[in-house]
Amino acid sequence: MANYRKLGRTSSQRKALLRSQVTALIENGKIITTETRAKEVRKIAESLIALAVREKDNFENVTVTAKVPQKDKDGKRVKKEVDGKKVTVYDEVQKTVKKDAPSRLHARRQMLKVFYPVVQVPTAIAGRKKATKELDLTAKMFDEIAPKYANRQGGYTRIVKIGPRHGDASMMVVLELV
Repeated sequence: MANYRKLGRTSSQRKALLRSQVTALIENGKIITTETRAKEVRKIAESLIALAVREKDNFENVTVTAKVPQKDKDGKRVKKEVDGKKVTVYDEVQKTVKKDAPSRLHARRQMLKVFYPVVQVPTAIAGRKKATKELDLTAKMFDEIAPKYANRQGGYTRIVKIGPRHGDASMMVVLELV
């Protein structure tokens, strides 16, 4: 007997379906799907959240000096002439960066194996590529979701039945983060 539901798909299709639904769940907080799919997505999502909760404080802040180009009032780089060539002028800036411990880095990479890249497009300026930004779901897991569930021992998701689907009468549910 298998330890997972086959969902009537080949293994590659099934993995892609589950990855996309876990990504949507973490991005939006809830999804509507069939009951059997929700039970499979719940397994993956809860294990990733447990991983994030376990590793949420496993980092150190490090101060780094970085070279940042100077910019004028229009946002263009300031250039000066040195030996007949135009050279960009840089400032040195101190930045504090979170440096992951090896176990947290491993957890981050485990999450990246599951999550698809998510591009956020604002509705006001849709159609402009500059307006889009890539959403970092692993950072969201460590910074928003893990602290929320720090005092909880599992049970991070909830399945609520909403009734049968019209086409084939399969039970539809809302899978949401608690």
